[in-house]
Amino acid sequence: MSFDSNIFEKEKINLAGTEEYIIRGGRHLLEKLPEAFNGIKTIGVIGWSSQGPAQAQNLRDSLEGTDITVKVGLRENSASIPSAEAAGFRRDNGTLGEMYDIIRESDLVVLLISDAAQVKNYKKIFAALKPNATLGLSHGFLLGHLQSVGEEFPGNVNVIAVCPKGMGPSVRQLYVQGKSVNGAGINCSFAVHQDVTGTATDIALGWAVGLGAPFTFETTMEMEYRSDIYGERGILLGAVHGLCEALYRYYRAEGMEKEQAFKETAETITGPISNIISKQGIRAVYEQLNDADKKAFEVAYSQSYGPAFDIMFEIYEEVRSGNEIRSVVMAGDRHARYPMGKIDQTEMWLVGETVRENRSGQVGINPITAGVYIATMMAQIDVLLEHGHSYSEVCNESIIESVDSLNPYMDYKGVAYMVDNCSTTARLGSRKWAPRFDYNIAQQSLPGLSQAAVNPTLIDAFKSHTVHDAMKVCATLRPSVDISLTATTPS
Repeated sequence: MSFDSNIFEKEKINLAGTEEYIIRGGRHLLEKLPEAFNGIKTIGVIGWSSQGPAQAQNLRDSLEGTDITVKVGLRENSASIPSAEAAGFRRDNGTLGEMYDIIRESDLVVLLISDAAQVKNYKKIFAALKPNATLGLSHGFLLGHLQSVGEEFPGNVNVIAVCPKGMGPSVRQLYVQGKSVNGAGINCSFAVHQDVTGTATDIALGWAVGLGAPFTFETTMEMEYRSDIYGERGILLGAVHGLCEALYRYYRAEGMEKEQAFKETAETITGPISNIISKQGIRAVYEQLNDADKKAFEVAYSQSYGPAFDIMFEIYEEVRSGNEIRSVVMAGDRHARYPMGKIDQTEMWLVGETVRENRSGQVGINPITAGVYIATMMAQIDVLLEHGHSYSEVCNESIIESVDSLNPYMDYKGVAYMVDNCSTTARLGSRKWAPRFDYNIAQQSLPGLSQAAVNPTLIDAFKSHTVHDAMKVCATLRPSVDISLTATTPS
């Protein structure tokens, strides 16, 4: 894929023998934003859930001193109004208003309400858009729904996507850190689905730069929603949740104490395994093990790749067919009557609270946990590659977003907390598919560990996989600092 920009200099990169083009971000590019947003005087950020606070504040800060105003649009009497006001968006200065009023007056509408709410309200939203305005999405879910019902976006507006490869708090936290360290931020993909003004590409790139993306890569809106919905049901949320549940029970059955079993599962994944992958790549986890632990890793990997791949392939097919999108829409109506409960009261997550409170030093790498986790990550990667996704998308959706955004929050607050504080679409997906990963790993993978059987073909394929070379390049394009998590994060 290739794109042209009149404002930003694109850079060619080679990922595992394939050429892609990116925009390398940084605060030195903020001065180009008025030119990128030529003709845009008002940016309306609609919604205030996970991405809304981050994107509204980042864009406002990046555009400070220009004649472009960032406004927030919310439902009348929204419970989020006090939070938006605390962040500096207020009715008295015209930067906070009713969502449809803000949509009608905005030249760029950044639509960040929940996926279910977009599906429920899109006709009214489309009717409120100004001709030649730009509709911006941070997820292609709405496109997937429109495709499933045979409808399209209005023909008189630009339709673009800028999709941060991390949760909203990470987008804001790393942007704030980037005020003193250039290049701190969350990578973004971008897509131009419809360009009626001839300026949609530069608007999308300006949006990504304004959010603080260290680098921005091109995709299509359809490939984005496939990889995004698929990924959060996989290694980003659903899989890591299910794997931890299965492994914790396995270690407990083997006689391990509760606290140690938690450390050997969730703690080793969100701590040292994620840290090594982030800085050195996936294969480095294996290479740092001693010979005995390498053998244990190979056994766990060999026994886990097939069961994980089976579920990963099924998830992708469910997303591509539209089934997963329809299930989210139906769940939105269902949970309006019967809200989802929390998942943090089982033994594992209660033990985790105690472990996090009493941390002392770094935990080690359990080779069985590493083998199961990395086999699942590699299965996700292989399914995406098999379906034609670019290496930049594969690396970001399966590796970088996990180890640089989500897993640090899981390490700080717990996997259960992470699941229950993501978007409704992600939360539903994790709850639906985590039990499937738990079941397959517990039923098919872990019983085979006692046989100590290694599949040499699978291990050789892992060691020589092309994604390792791609990640060497992508690792140079990650945030320039690690996310800093404290008791309170900057607003």
